[in-house]
Amino acid sequence: MEKDEVQRESQSKETALKAKVDGDPSRGVRSGAKLLYSGPSPPEVRGEPLCSSQDEEQRLSSALVHHGSYLKIFEQQDSSRHSSRNQSREHLDHLIPEDDVGLNTYGIQELRDGFFDAVFHRPLPRDRQEMMSKALETLPLALQTHHPLSLKYFAPSQWSKLKDFVRDVTIKRSSIKLYKSLLGFLIAYIVCLVPASRHWLGPYNYVLPISALLNHPGRPIGSQVDGTILTIVGTAAGLGWGSLALYVSTSTSTAQRGYGGVLATFLVLFTVTVAWLRCTLMRLYQAVISAGIAVCYISLADTSEIVGWKKVFNYGIPWVLGQAICLVVSVAIMPDSGARSLTLAFQEALNTIRASLIFPRKDALIYRRNLSWHFVGLSTAVRDFTIEISISRLDPEDIRLVRNLVQSVIRALLPIKTDTRLFDILRYGKTHETSGTVTSQEEITERNPLEESRPPILQLIARHLAGPTESLISTIVTCIEDCNAIITDLGSQRSSNLSHNPHGLSESLRLLSASIDFFDEADAALIADPMFPSKASTLPEVVSLFLFVHPLRQAADNVKALSEKILQMQQCGRGWKIQLPSYPLHKQLNRTNAQVRHDRGGLTAGFYFRTKTQLDRTMADLQSRPFIPTSRHDASGAAGAKAPIADDAGHQKTTASGPNLAQPEPETFRFKMWIILHRMQGFESRFAFKVVLVTTLLSVPAWLEQSRGWWNTYESWWTVVTVWLMTHPRVSGTFQDLAARLICVALGAVWGGLAYTARSGNPYVMAVFAVVFMIPMMYRYTQSAHPRSGVIGCISFTVVSLSTLTNGGRPSTVTIAWTRGLAFAVAILASILTNWIMWPFIARHELRKSLSAMMLHLAILYRGVVSKYIYYDKGHEPRSQDIERSEMLEGRLREGFVRIRQLMELTRHEIRLRAPFDPLPYSALIEACERFFEHLVEVRQSSLYFQPSLRITSPEANKGLISYRRDAVAVILMNLYILAAALRARQPVPLYMPSAAAARKKLIDKMEEVEAKQATQNPVLDGKEGRRWADVYRFAFSSALTDIVEQLQQLQKYTREITGEAGFATVDVE
Repeated sequence: MEKDEVQRESQSKETALKAKVDGDPSRGVRSGAKLLYSGPSPPEVRGEPLCSSQDEEQRLSSALVHHGSYLKIFEQQDSSRHSSRNQSREHLDHLIPEDDVGLNTYGIQELRDGFFDAVFHRPLPRDRQEMMSKALETLPLALQTHHPLSLKYFAPSQWSKLKDFVRDVTIKRSSIKLYKSLLGFLIAYIVCLVPASRHWLGPYNYVLPISALLNHPGRPIGSQVDGTILTIVGTAAGLGWGSLALYVSTSTSTAQRGYGGVLATFLVLFTVTVAWLRCTLMRLYQAVISAGIAVCYISLADTSEIVGWKKVFNYGIPWVLGQAICLVVSVAIMPDSGARSLTLAFQEALNTIRASLIFPRKDALIYRRNLSWHFVGLSTAVRDFTIEISISRLDPEDIRLVRNLVQSVIRALLPIKTDTRLFDILRYGKTHETSGTVTSQEEITERNPLEESRPPILQLIARHLAGPTESLISTIVTCIEDCNAIITDLGSQRSSNLSHNPHGLSESLRLLSASIDFFDEADAALIADPMFPSKASTLPEVVSLFLFVHPLRQAADNVKALSEKILQMQQCGRGWKIQLPSYPLHKQLNRTNAQVRHDRGGLTAGFYFRTKTQLDRTMADLQSRPFIPTSRHDASGAAGAKAPIADDAGHQKTTASGPNLAQPEPETFRFKMWIILHRMQGFESRFAFKVVLVTTLLSVPAWLEQSRGWWNTYESWWTVVTVWLMTHPRVSGTFQDLAARLICVALGAVWGGLAYTARSGNPYVMAVFAVVFMIPMMYRYTQSAHPRSGVIGCISFTVVSLSTLTNGGRPSTVTIAWTRGLAFAVAILASILTNWIMWPFIARHELRKSLSAMMLHLAILYRGVVSKYIYYDKGHEPRSQDIERSEMLEGRLREGFVRIRQLMELTRHEIRLRAPFDPLPYSALIEACERFFEHLVEVRQSSLYFQPSLRITSPEANKGLISYRRDAVAVILMNLYILAAALRARQPVPLYMPSAAAARKKLIDKMEEVEAKQATQNPVLDGKEGRRWADVYRFAFSSALTDIVEQLQQLQKYTREITGEAGFATVDVE
């Protein structure tokens, strides 16, 4: 009778919950979302209760009764509180050599006067073949293809790129950018073909199309306006400084005798300044590039001791007209208001979130990397939107909030265990379970042994939570789809595409709220179920199910908040409005828009160094804070003691003040001078020195009497301009880049000569030649991964063709073509060879150093998590500000891993004379670092649901654990410091390393001993549900700490593979 009453009550609750979710039968859950899942259908789709028949309920109850011994195991595990630690201990035993597992210390311990006491074990044997096979699975997709320099695959790869080019210029929207850029250039080029306008513009009329090329109109309106202003201001600055140099050099007879020296001095001073600004203030990139070209022209073109001031106008007027043409084309022809790239970023991120909600799945690695990539990409897109002028219905503040909410959804999805068996449990119970029949031996063999050993308690959980969980997933997907549609609509320049369903998101939000309530009530029903023992939450398989549904439940809250915000934006009905830049001005100077980042080249290296600088600055700020250790009197919990508060780095600051507190020392004059001198040793000074050196040496012929004639005749000043354009502050350029740029220069010079020779300078023929050549070259410049080879090809064609036309083919077309082409080739060789010789950028070396820095960052993060979230004093629990700061720091570290993987892709383009570079150990080491980081995040998140530092309330017991906790933390920090130093200095790793597994095992054993003695003093959470979640997250907390130790072993293995191993003993390598 009692069981029948429980069953009727359960069925009535399920019927009420189903009615709540199915409030609107006309809408329901979209069929598209339903097809995403392989588990059983949710209740609102199935139209049946979770327990479909009385027989199934009785069968489950009978199974639970027959498994009474199994429940007794739960009782024993709960009474000792050792289930999670037993599993952690067994896991740790695999990380310790077999001969050392059962060593008896006979109670002897070396206290070392309170200092760190390390335990050393013999290193585990390494199977290199197995290590490399696992490392192969971690390679990025870009490194899993054939090598770009492989002769076998060169022709097929080029054919594939050609097909992609044809598709991009004919079908995709990227063709609009290409044709707008091409149109701006062609208008300027055709103006130079007209005789009247060509003569009016002067002998350097090709400055007009080059101006239109460098700030091409294939940009959003805000970027175009920004670029127009910056290029004109930069050109004016260059012309003004050059004019001052010319005036000074000819002001007196003494100055005229040193004409070349005066110009060289002015050129050097200006080049140093603009080269420094080019590195430090990224926002001024277009201005400093224009200024450099202008000052080279005014100082090196038509050099003579008699100044003709008309040359200033011959350059300035064509440049301004070129910018005007591009601005008109950008605004008048299919303008981009500035929100398109932002909308695409949100659309791709939301599509990735939607695709990640397919459970179960085995591609967890790709799933995590895609989410991390879009987590980083959203920040970049929002930053680009807020640093320039835009015309949009999107408010920048709303966009920032939406970005944070989408990132919170991604943050909630990342820890989900994607290989869940929640849905398969219920499906298996329906398909394979028999009642009163005999099963043949063949049927038993076909069954999965894991399925046979699964306890009935898992089926009980699945019956309660599988349906609500799947309903929750379906409604989450529905809300994500509607949010995506609204964001696309608000960012679109066309009319609304939601007019047919204006209440779509509001209805989806209602269904999501109902599904959340449905899930919460089903979860409460599971807790209240008399057949569900509270001790079941210590079983690993049960915990894995709860750790799947609970993050998903948190993700549902984040999706709900996101939907409410986007619904508010939709209902607000904002009209079109000009949005001025809202990004902080001091930060704007260090950022620039996406098209400029692409056009300047070195995009991957630029992103990497920017992220690295930001991370280093953040970590240095955390480390620079004074450390105040907690005294023993304070640690024991004495009354009236002011316990320190730890920040994210583990540094502590007290709330009391006194003469003994450490205060940051004021910066002295010597220290400030050291900072200035140290900064002058950075890459900015190195780049400025290289540019000044090369440009000055190449400019010498312009100021010598014996070489001034051919210099002016052949317009060799383009050599210096090309060096200024091609030299990059960060990347050196590979052999592939060198070959590509030389080929593009040769093609441009030859094609420019042919354009004039075909019909003796016929304007129509030259225009046709320009269209044919500039389509692929403009595409390479504006949209490919090799923009600098594209831009130099465009400049080569323009200079050769228009110089030949202006000079009437004299002295000959061939002479003009090879002299200008040679000038460009010499500049390319000089710029790349200088970068190869002087402070070169070597991706594989930078990759090794970046991994070293990342290990140090992980050590700082680990120290901060331990001090702030694990071993904190009562009354100083983590606050909301601490959690937000930790999430911000974790977001930057997540971006760091994305950039390091991109950096690794650059290693395959470098020629290495000794042997091919093996990316496998580096890829595995990056993956191990990221897994270490993810487990650390899991520790922090799990610690928020129970209090790991307050489970033992006795001061004496806490004091007895101090040395064990210290060793467990210090051994991980010491390992990370040693490995980071070995990678940084390329030194072998010591053979014997402090054993983190042994320290962790000692801590677990000691905690079991202390908890056994203090069992009656442990705080007990009120309520069955609170106790359940505390047990679940205690298990996750303990498992994550053990996984950190395991990942540390992986860090040791692959670091040894990279740097080698030093020691006096040999290790068997299988």
